[in-house]
Amino acid sequence: MQAFEYASPTTVKEAAALLQNKWGEVDVLAGGTDQLTLMKERLATPSKLVNVKGIKELGGISAGKAGFRIGAAVTLDELMENAEVRKNYPSLVAAARGVSSPQIRNMGTVGGDLCQRPRCWYYRNGFGLLGTKDGKSLIPGGENRYHAILGNSGPAYFVSASSLGPALISLGAKVKLVSASGSREVAADKFFVTPQNENSREIALLPNELLTEILIPREATKNATYELRQKEALDWPLVSASVALKMKGSTVASARVVLGHVAPTPWAASQAEQLLAGKSITESVAEEAGKAALASATPLSQNAYKVQLARVAVKRALLAAASGRA
Repeated sequence: MQAFEYASPTTVKEAAALLQNKWGEVDVLAGGTDQLTLMKERLATPSKLVNVKGIKELGGISAGKAGFRIGAAVTLDELMENAEVRKNYPSLVAAARGVSSPQIRNMGTVGGDLCQRPRCWYYRNGFGLLGTKDGKSLIPGGENRYHAILGNSGPAYFVSASSLGPALISLGAKVKLVSASGSREVAADKFFVTPQNENSREIALLPNELLTEILIPREATKNATYELRQKEALDWPLVSASVALKMKGSTVASARVVLGHVAPTPWAASQAEQLLAGKSITESVAEEAGKAALASATPLSQNAYKVQLARVAVKRALLAAASGRA
């Protein structure tokens, strides 16, 4: 690990003042479950590390008139155990539970989950964010069984690693970003972006900004997350689906269907959302929605199996949400 300076501010203002305008110069440490790995592998070589674990402003879960606030430093365990979250946002609980390592749930934070770097093995083995060699992507013609089946026309083929991102997008959440010059709120569906070059990032956070909290509007929805994975031990899902349904009686007034681990960003399945409007959730309707969600899929040479898995994830998430068994 490369030597670095270490700072441990006690306020958001102090932390923001320590950040720089260029990626890689200063990194933020919260739970450290990804950051320390990146540093050990020298994929991240910051000259300064800013520890934000002691900033009380970044903690806490609270409900107010405007919505529901989750501090960025809240751990996945804290999120899962909160009574209000369990009652109103089972999709978030299921997504957090999917991180099957108790150690990581105890240390990993909500903000860290949203900001973690891709798990693409090309990136993790030193071929850059876009997995290139001599200016050409290695992924379409290489080992790509865990890569994107949507939004993969290039240059990015990795899948978004965030467990909570799809659920937060389906719930209409926003994230608050703070810099030394002020703050801004970004809709969760705009927070994740597809990088166009090696110098970009996969999130809208700027290098001089700190993610401080997540805000979820207080809207009554039936919501659920369903994941399919290769093994129950610590691993990332092959696919996931998060849904949020606004109901009018027994029919869907409006729906949000967001897929995870199938594209460089959490993927809003607009065709499925349109199909569900005005219908009751039955097994056949849920199956139709699953097919619609993957209608534009373009699998690579080794990952076509993910198309059927994603269809099933959408179907089961919808049935779970509609029945209240999420």
